[in-house]
Amino acid sequence: MKTAIYPGSFDPITNGHISILRRGLEIFDRVIVAVAVNPEKQGLFPIPERLDMIEEVIKDIPGASVDTFDGLLVDYVINQGSNVILRGIRALSDFEYEFQMALMNRKLSRAVQSVFLMTDYKWFYVSSTIIKEAAELGGDINGLAPASVARRLKEKFEANRKAAAEKKG
Repeated sequence: MKTAIYPGSFDPITNGHISILRRGLEIFDRVIVAVAVNPEKQGLFPIPERLDMIEEVIKDIPGASVDTFDGLLVDYVINQGSNVILRGIRALSDFEYEFQMALMNRKLSRAVQSVFLMTDYKWFYVSSTIIKEAAELGGDINGLAPASVARRLKEKFEANRKAAAEKKG
């Protein structure tokens, strides 16, 4: 059974991520969506909420699972019995960053390979950051993120607006 590790912050998971996951499962038997724990970065959603959202979204996708990791990605990959890092690329700017990361990971472990999938054209402009910004400003993000994720984003920003209003008044 060939396993790929699909790492990222997934704050939150988007339809672009799901597309890469599904396409990765056409190549690999199993893909682990690995949420990176980075204590230096404060995400919108805490790690447990991200895991819940991802589990909800992938529950009916055979071969997909979710986990967290901290430390070196290559160590996590090897500990999972894999040698493949799966990443999606949208634009040239993604390529530069991903290329640097792939080279560093290759330096850290020659056994680990990076596999890149180009995003589907309809997700080319979609990122977690852009979706969060649109949702925060009340934009319609339906179709850009799974429905359950879009709902949680809306709830999160409504709660944040309510808390800010209560602080003021």
